[in-house]
Amino acid sequence: MRQNNTLTQYLTELSKTFSLAWPLVIAQLAVIAINTTDVVMMGWLGPQYLAAGTLSTAIVHPFLLAGLGLLSVVTPLVAQNLSTKNHTEIRRTTRQGLWWAALMSLIFVPLLLQIESIIILLGLDAPVAKLAATYMDTAVWYLIPVFLFFVLRNLVSAHSDTKVILQITLVAIGLNALGNYALMFGNFGFERMELRGAGISTSLVNTMMFLALLGYVLKHPRYKKYSILVRIYKPDWSIFRKILKLGGPVGLMIASESGLFSAAAILMGGLGTAELAGHAIALQITAIAFMIPLGLSNATTIRVGYAYGLENSSAVSVAGWVSIALGIGCMIVTLIIFYLFPQWLIHLFLDPQIAANATAIGYAVSYLLVVTLFQIADGGQVVAAAALRGINDTKVPMYVAIVGYWIVGMPIAYILGFSFEMRGVGVWLGLAAGLIFVAVILIYRFWRLSTKLKFSSNL
Repeated sequence: MRQNNTLTQYLTELSKTFSLAWPLVIAQLAVIAINTTDVVMMGWLGPQYLAAGTLSTAIVHPFLLAGLGLLSVVTPLVAQNLSTKNHTEIRRTTRQGLWWAALMSLIFVPLLLQIESIIILLGLDAPVAKLAATYMDTAVWYLIPVFLFFVLRNLVSAHSDTKVILQITLVAIGLNALGNYALMFGNFGFERMELRGAGISTSLVNTMMFLALLGYVLKHPRYKKYSILVRIYKPDWSIFRKILKLGGPVGLMIASESGLFSAAAILMGGLGTAELAGHAIALQITAIAFMIPLGLSNATTIRVGYAYGLENSSAVSVAGWVSIALGIGCMIVTLIIFYLFPQWLIHLFLDPQIAANATAIGYAVSYLLVVTLFQIADGGQVVAAAALRGINDTKVPMYVAIVGYWIVGMPIAYILGFSFEMRGVGVWLGLAAGLIFVAVILIYRFWRLSTKLKFSSNL
């Protein structure tokens, strides 16, 4: 009888997690589709443009993901307060999340406007640095609406209201493609602006997404009661510090992983334009697959956080393990696709009929085959980290990420890539080593904490 009850509990959780997760997964895929559109169209301009855009993205991503990581704790905090119907805390948390979004924008945007100098300081080619700057000078402004949008997205996601996020993002894909087509290539009567046009389109589309979601939150009866913009100027330092305390380690953890891939792009830039272009394609394909467990991880934090707010240790464990199993299962599917059809995927980005693309395509194929070594680990680590976030465990995962990515992954990438002269393949093997290390430790930590989790209501 107990086995039947346990199976029922897992199946019920699977149903609830899947129902919550699928719109978030598709929304994440839609978000990456916007970026993928940029990468594909940069490839149409030529490998040197693709390389410059990749370097720009590599430098901005650690800042972007650090900010999104810090803001991600809005989701479990709202979910935990929803379980106790504490509407005042939900309002306070959302407002201070918007404060953090504004503050990080003020810090990051001026810094990233110096990207040309940063790339030159890293010892890379001045022409590539100049091309990268033409993109970043207009694209960097998208950070402001992205951070603000993410706070509101966390609010509605915690309420299991995920379809509106999907709808907004799907519209944004079409608008971004049209914007790129018009501004990058000079269509519809617009000036041909190439990478600069891609940046303008990206910034405008993300602004539209934020305004659309803000309008929804302000008008929908479910959220009007929170009055999130009333006295928005008034500080709430206790919640402000709480978001930093819980979200700071999450931001550093995510930035550690993103920084590893950014450092890999910089290493690739030192190997040559063709290898950097091949790296960009393999990385973009990997990022698309990663959106599946990443979208699932948002649902994981909500489900685990809700159970944690109810002080139900059994439900915490079930929610976490169901999500981890789903994340790993999805990445097994993408692993098989990468292994069987690498060239078909890569030809979506670079035309194989153009002789100048042949070298970059060859590199991309070899890198994508290395990706199959860490697909399962990549899905496991992001979902396990989300489950830990749901029980407010953020500091130790941060340390694990820093060690795994920078003490394990980066040295192996450099040694294999340069000392053993494996070049790009060696760099990607280092990425695999770091991800596998982090995945094993985080999954083990969730198992250990979930089995020891005790509440007074369980005693």
